Amino acid sequence: MNWQVLGAGLLLGLSVAAPVGPMGLLVINRTLALGFTAGLATGLGIAVGDATYGAIAASGLAVVAEFIRSGETLLRLGGGAFLVWLGVQAWRHAGTPREARLSGTSGLARSFAIAVGLTLTNPATILSFIAYFGALGLAAGQGGAAVLVAGVFLGSALWWLLLSAAVSMAHLAITPHLMIWIDRASALVLAAFGAVAIASVWLRSSP
Repeated sequence: MNWQVLGAGLLLGLSVAAPVGPMGLLVINRTLALGFTAGLATGLGIAVGDATYGAIAASGLAVVAEFIRSGETLLRLGGGAFLVWLGVQAWRHAGTPREARLSGTSGLARSFAIAVGLTLTNPATILSFIAYFGALGLAAGQGGAAVLVAGVFLGSALWWLLLSAAVSMAHLAITPHLMIWIDRASALVLAAFGAVAIASVWLRSSP
């Protein structure tokens, strides 16, 4: 195994996942509302989405990348609308005890699937990977594409593991009353991220 390529992929995965954004907020929201496992399931879904786009970039599949870019408007609209919906749902269930929200493995699978879908609605991710790989001189021709993508997944997953664990521990110090306000704040920010994504499409299309 090429450990240098794996390490580079891991650092890329961390660098893509770490910046604060709607997906980070979603992991925090899921962890606070449903617990560590739900937050981790959401994070792993994001890591799978990152690795998927990383695989496309590392494999040099320019046709696929261009196809994804051509559908950027629809992807942004869909992702933005879904974030708004998630924000509305989070507001409606603000303060609801965890026990009333949990639905076993089906809830974890849902959190995972939602995270994968939302991550894939951001075509800018694949452009970032293409730029990173090009700058580092990493490509499939070096025989390191699979190792590189594995590193991206591990780096992203590691970040979400650490974030979910930290938020889960912090939850122990949060009172039920404060939890209501945290739920409402995260709901508003999630909806705001979605509204911004939708507005960006409209602004781009305006003359």
